[in-house]
Amino acid sequence: MIRRVLSRPTGVFAVVVLGLLVVLAVVSLVWTPENPFRTDPFHQWERPSAAHWFGTDGVGRDIASYLLAGTRTTVLVAVGSGIIASVVGIVLTAVGSLTTRWVREGMAVLLDILVAFPTLLTAMLLTAVFGGSLGVVVVSVGLAFGVTIARVARGEIRRIARSDYVVAAKASGVGPCGVLVRHLVPNAAPLFTVQLSLAMATAVLAEAGLSYLGYGAGSGTASWGSLLSDLQTYIGVHPWSATWPGAAIALVVAALSLLGDAVRDASDPRLTTGDAARDAGHPDDDGRRADAGHDPARVTGTEGIA
Repeated sequence: MIRRVLSRPTGVFAVVVLGLLVVLAVVSLVWTPENPFRTDPFHQWERPSAAHWFGTDGVGRDIASYLLAGTRTTVLVAVGSGIIASVVGIVLTAVGSLTTRWVREGMAVLLDILVAFPTLLTAMLLTAVFGGSLGVVVVSVGLAFGVTIARVARGEIRRIARSDYVVAAKASGVGPCGVLVRHLVPNAAPLFTVQLSLAMATAVLAEAGLSYLGYGAGSGTASWGSLLSDLQTYIGVHPWSATWPGAAIALVVAALSLLGDAVRDASDPRLTTGDAARDAGHPDDDGRRADAGHDPARVTGTEGIA
């Protein structure tokens, strides 16, 4: 799977960007060019230079240091929300697929109702009730997208549950939990992986959007969204300053989305079979028919000569 993902340019791009993000997040734990929260009124709105790689903002903070510190928040939100969304999605999918008929139908209706609420709106409602903090953002985004994962995966899980090997496992005495762990989740893993990458991309966008609106992490936490909110007021005067956090958010979201596309392509049996045939040097049916059209015997008309 990993080799097939890396065989695609989109997969390579996604892995490189996300790997660099994790490395920068680890580096920011021990080093940043300057204190990301230190203000300097004598060095406001400085342009990028050797002293300040990305310049400074309206209160003299070093933008590069703040962005570097913000990678920790981005990684934490993406990973935490992804884990919560996966657990919630698997649990809701299991309840909606392996229980009695009336429970399955009730769960289907509930998921259809919950999925109608946008993830960002749900996160805003929860953060408005429980207060803006990084933990609330992670939990709210994870719960909101977990419902979406369950809604998308429900049909695939029910299809797998009707497979012969699952029916045989049930007949041999394997319980619902055993069927879920041994057969349903492993066979639906590509679908869950794609949805997980989308959940993480949504989490990064949601955290940035909530911080931009003032509902995100607290003032003591570096966030790309809050930095973008501070800089966009002066974008007409200092347009270069807002470029950095906006580009960082767009790059990470694009990498996560492309990773999901690469995983989907790598797990598609039709695409992987074709790739394997090409790698092995075996032409497909179209190739054989094309080769037959260039058969020298047919061209010269000697196929009937004894």
